[in-house]
Amino acid sequence: MSRPDLNLLVTLDVLLAEGSVAKAARRLKLSPSAMSRALARLRAATDDPLLVRAGRGLVPTPRAVELGAEVGRLVTEAEAMLRPAERLDLTRLNRSFTLRNSDGFVENFGPTLLARVAEEAPGVQLRFVPKPDKDSGPMREGAVDLETGVVGGSTGPEIRTQALFRDRFVGVARAGHPLSEGRITAARFAAGRHILISRRGLDRGPVDDALERAGLTRKVTTVVGGFAEALALARGSDLIATVPERYTGTLRAGLFTFTLPVKLAALTISLLWHPRLDADPAHRWLRGLVRDVCGGRSA
Repeated sequence: MSRPDLNLLVTLDVLLAEGSVAKAARRLKLSPSAMSRALARLRAATDDPLLVRAGRGLVPTPRAVELGAEVGRLVTEAEAMLRPAERLDLTRLNRSFTLRNSDGFVENFGPTLLARVAEEAPGVQLRFVPKPDKDSGPMREGAVDLETGVVGGSTGPEIRTQALFRDRFVGVARAGHPLSEGRITAARFAAGRHILISRRGLDRGPVDDALERAGLTRKVTTVVGGFAEALALARGSDLIATVPERYTGTLRAGLFTFTLPVKLAALTISLLWHPRLDADPAHRWLRGLVRDVCGGRSA
C-alpha cells in the first residue's frame, strides 16, 4: 500500500472551511484546476466524494463532516510542530546535561557554573563525567551533551567547536622543593625527577621534545593518566609535574608553581558538542553559560 500524501490534509481542511474550490484555490495560492485535481486525489484516497454540488455551492458528505472534526486539529498540531521553538523559559526548564571534562575543570569552574545554573534554571541538573580519551563517540551517541578540552586529530569531523580560553604549561613542585630557590634553568629542571601525564600511557611528551632541542633529557619516574594524580604525587614528594596553568588553578593550591625554562606551545581549551544540539535553545544557553564562567565570550 502506497503512503498517502499528507499535504492533502491541508487541502481538505481548507476545502471544508471554504466550501468552494475557487476560494480554496485562492487561499492556498493554487490555480482552480490544480485545486480540482487535489480534490480528485482526496476523493480517491477516501473513496468518498467529500464535497458535492448543491445549487451554486458545495456541501460536505457525512464522511467529510466526520473527517472535518479531526483534520483541523491535525493540521494545527503539524503546523505547531514545524514552527521554530518557543522562547526558552529557564525558570521552567527541567533537564539534565552531561558534561565530559578532564580533571581540573570541575574543581576550577564547577562551583561558579553550578551557582549560575541554580540561579537561572533551578530545574537543571549538571552531570559531570571523566574524560578518559578524545573519542567523539559519546557525543555522537548522545551520552555526552557538552565537552571541554583540546581539539585533536581524533575529534570527529562533524563535531562543533568553540574556543574558550588560551592556557600555558607550567611546572609544579611541592612547597619548599629545591627548585623553589634560585633561578630555574633548563638544566636544573631536567635534573629533577618528573611525572609524565599521558592518558595513553606514553613514556614521552612535549616536555621531552623541548628538552631534547636544548640538548637535555629528563628522568620520568612515573606516568599517570590525569592532572589530579600528578599534582597529588608532586604535593607529597620531590617529583615535578608539568600541567596547564589555568585548567589546574584550584588543584595547585599550596604548591610551588613556576614558569618552564623551556618553550612549549600554548593550549586552546575549547567547547565541543554534536551538531544535532547546535540549535537547541537550552543547549545554546548552557554553552553561553560555560563561556561566561570560563571568561571566553569570543567565538
